[in-house]
Amino acid sequence: MASAKPAAAAEEAGQRDELAESLAELFANVSVMVRGELQGTNNQLALLEKMNDRVAQEYSNYGDVAAGLRVFVEQLNEKNRGFDEYVSQIDAIDQQVTEFEAVVSMLDNHVALLEKKVKSAHQISSSTQ
Repeated sequence: MASAKPAAAAEEAGQRDELAESLAELFANVSVMVRGELQGTNNQLALLEKMNDRVAQEYSNYGDVAAGLRVFVEQLNEKNRGFDEYVSQIDAIDQQVTEFEAVVSMLDNHVALLEKKVKSAHQISSSTQ
């Protein structure tokens, strides 16, 4: 019976070694899997960072364009204010032309009336002679 104990102990030690190797292999595989997932996450984060940098650069360019447009609009507004005097002069001239056209129309009607009177007077004087 004494010889059975050492054999059982040896078999138990062999099973422990096999169990320890299996656990070590399991932990190694889990470790590789976790590293792979972490590397994938790191790759995704790196890609996201590059995309964010690119978008930030693009929006920065839009900001530059917007600033340029703002300056351009300010220049146009300044030029427009310079034309205000001319616009008021044109409006005054337009008003004067409208009034002048009304006077010309009245004179044209008066001349037409005078022509009728002269023709009428001429016809009357022609028929009496």
